[in-house]
Amino acid sequence: MNEMTDDRGRVLWVIGAGSGMGRASALAAAAVGRAVVLSGRRTERLEEVASRIGDAGGTALVLPGDTRDPAWAGSAASSIVDGLGRIDEVVAASGLNTPQRRWGDQTMAGFDDVVATNLLGTARIVDAALPALRVAGGSVVIVSSYAGWTFQPGAGVAYSASKSALASLCRSLNAQEAVHGVRATHLCPGDVDTEFLEQRPVVPDAGARSVMLRPEDVARSVLHVLDAPSHVRIDELVISPVAQH
Repeated sequence: MNEMTDDRGRVLWVIGAGSGMGRASALAAAAVGRAVVLSGRRTERLEEVASRIGDAGGTALVLPGDTRDPAWAGSAASSIVDGLGRIDEVVAASGLNTPQRRWGDQTMAGFDDVVATNLLGTARIVDAALPALRVAGGSVVIVSSYAGWTFQPGAGVAYSASKSALASLCRSLNAQEAVHGVRATHLCPGDVDTEFLEQRPVVPDAGARSVMLRPEDVARSVLHVLDAPSHVRIDELVISPVAQH
């Protein structure tokens, strides 16, 4: 990582920055002056986002990795602090689902993989970033799901369980870390037109996608949370398309 001085503004770490809502959030944050650290499993996707940010005059660093690796988050957070001096904000937007969503067709290996990504991976990121966030009085936005806010039968056993648990993760952060000025938001988007839809048992067609949220809609909500005054906490935010059932 290259060194960068603090006068460049807040440092935002985005996990799941290679696509969808994470990518859109990273681009939007960089456009308003944040230095953005881009993490995810697909290095080439992250580099494409970093290139776009750099071409627009922003600052982005690529830090690929897999949150399912118990050692990665801690190492990554240390690299960010060593290179940039701080972590002010975290957007945890990585997620996984599977077409096998019912007790009758899921496997426990698939269940484990979904929970490891959606819940354990998110907890590892928060745990790794928390010392720096305490210093900064920082913010955490956990991009969950409409299914994490209210039960959705089609979302899947593992996905629903893991996303619902993120609400408690946010509440515990807010209850225990407010003394350090740390704030967490459980952000629950409804249907969003991203490649994540390809993980559904029946992939929505163009007509269904046309009435969904766009990743940029969610990115605006992310910035709304991050830009709130330091005495304001947005505990939970649900954003859904008008057509959401």
